[in-house]
Amino acid sequence: MTTHHPKHRNQAGFTLVELLIVAIILAILAAIVVPQFASSTDDAADAALMSNLSAIRGAIDLYNQQHGGTYPGAVAATGGTCTGGSAGTGAADTADAFESQLKYYTNASGQACSIADVPAGGAVEYPFGPYLKGDIPNNPVTNVGTITVVTSGNLEMTGGGADGGWRYDTTSGKFIADDTSTDSKNVSYDSY
Repeated sequence: MTTHHPKHRNQAGFTLVELLIVAIILAILAAIVVPQFASSTDDAADAALMSNLSAIRGAIDLYNQQHGGTYPGAVAATGGTCTGGSAGTGAADTADAFESQLKYYTNASGQACSIADVPAGGAVEYPFGPYLKGDIPNNPVTNVGTITVVTSGNLEMTGGGADGGWRYDTTSGKFIADDTSTDSKNVSYDSY
């Protein structure tokens, strides 16, 4: 007696229904995951802004303590003898003076030089700083690095929102993000 086995058709792929179910599941997962990545990017920019503000404010405070209560940028960074290095730039109450005095070595008068500069047989000409390594970073929320310098002495200073960089007061030493837009918690960036 011979037994006949029914012929089975070998499946070579997925059915249309199976493919549709997989596509729907992937679409649902993407709808859940993608917004979380977008908010984590915003959260990272907010955290970077807070970190940058903390580092720059710390540098401003240290400069102020070592220079007898004078804030960086309040006096000219030029005028000193800087042999073998690059002299600081910027007149009083300018962004150039502020940056030079934070990223270069300085003397008690605020004159800046890229090296400590020890004249032959003399003492260190520029004994203070540098307070920051390299240039002042861009605002991580707006990616703008412009520094607007004011001299109002207003501790309640707010951002002007003109370009989204930084705002700094040489009289009060206040340094803020020059951005009046708000973060995900509805807090204005200029109040960080």
